[in-house]
Amino acid sequence: MSWPFAVPLPVAFLAECGTAGSSLALLEEAVCTATGPTGLAIIAVYSFLIAFVLPLPSEVVLVPAETLRLGLSTQGNIAAIILFSALGKALGSLFAFHIGQEAKEYGPLVRRIKDSRFDIIEWSERKTIKIARKYGYVGLALALSVPFFPDTLSIYAFTVLEEDYVRFGAATFVGSAGRLLVTLGLAGGTLALL
Repeated sequence: MSWPFAVPLPVAFLAECGTAGSSLALLEEAVCTATGPTGLAIIAVYSFLIAFVLPLPSEVVLVPAETLRLGLSTQGNIAAIILFSALGKALGSLFAFHIGQEAKEYGPLVRRIKDSRFDIIEWSERKTIKIARKYGYVGLALALSVPFFPDTLSIYAFTVLEEDYVRFGAATFVGSAGRLLVTLGLAGGTLALL
């Protein structure tokens, strides 16, 4: 069976590497130039960090698919990238989940967030929490499968509602892998139109 996406990589419409602020640009550049097993570790760490703290695009991990130098085909590299990225993001999400569980115990923090001028909780309830309440963990996985949408806020918003670490980790793994597959599908469709 061949890989279902005929996408020459790096995917042209992905965010350019190194366009974020100075230290973030270095992190993105490390991902974009990642090679070998160390490159997979960099991709996993990057995905871990974007799950709970960094507002960076997760799709950028697909850029080194042709140059990763693992001794695999491009499709094999893509599969390895998706696996390591999804594992990293699932672990980062579990870390965020733990922080969210601790924050629920600390009422003043939640009240302060609600009283902030940005009202993050209200905004996230209208979007992510609505999906999570209606569809549960499947909703979280679907929300995380949307390419080019920052998922850090979605992850934190969902942590307030749920308490099951295993299901949360599984949903973020599936959603993270799904996001990269959807991105590849969109890239394939976009390139087919050209």
